[in-house]
Amino acid sequence: MDIKKLLFSLVLCLGAGGIGYYFTIPSIGTWYTLLQKPVFTPPNWIFGPVWTLLYIMMGIALYCVWKKRDQKTKSKVGAYTWFYMQLILNVMWSVVFFGLHSIFGGLLIIVGLWLAIAVTILKFREQVPSTAWLLVPYLLWVSYACLLNYSLWRLNG
Repeated sequence: MDIKKLLFSLVLCLGAGGIGYYFTIPSIGTWYTLLQKPVFTPPNWIFGPVWTLLYIMMGIALYCVWKKRDQKTKSKVGAYTWFYMQLILNVMWSVVFFGLHSIFGGLLIIVGLWLAIAVTILKFREQVPSTAWLLVPYLLWVSYACLLNYSLWRLNG
C-alpha cells in the first residue's frame, strides 16, 4: 500500500467536495429553501453523509487504478482524463446550481456529469475491474440527482 497515493487520492476527491460545499452551503437556507420541490426530495441532512461517502469511494477507486503497475500508458491516461473530467463537472454543478442559482445550467452540467461518470466507470473497469463497483453508487446517486434537478427546473422554470 502506498499511503501517499491513497491520501492524495482521498484529499483530491474530498477537496473537490469541499469546493462544492463552499458554493452550496450559503444557498441551502436561502435560495434553495424557497424552491418548489418534488415529493421525492430527500431531507437536506442526507446530502452531506452521502456525498462524503461517495467522494471517499471515488478516492479509493482512483488510488486502485493509480497503484496498478502493468497499465498501458494510453489507456491509463484515458482513465485519468475521464476521472478528472467528471470531478471538474461535479464541482461545476455546485458552482452553477447553487452558486449562480441556475437550475437549467445545473441540469446541463449534471447530464454531462452523468455521461462522464459512466465513461469513467468503463475506463476504470479496463484498468482494475473492481473499481467500477466503487463508482456505481456514485452513478446511481447522480442519476437520482439528475431527476431531482430536472424536476426542480420543471417546477421552478
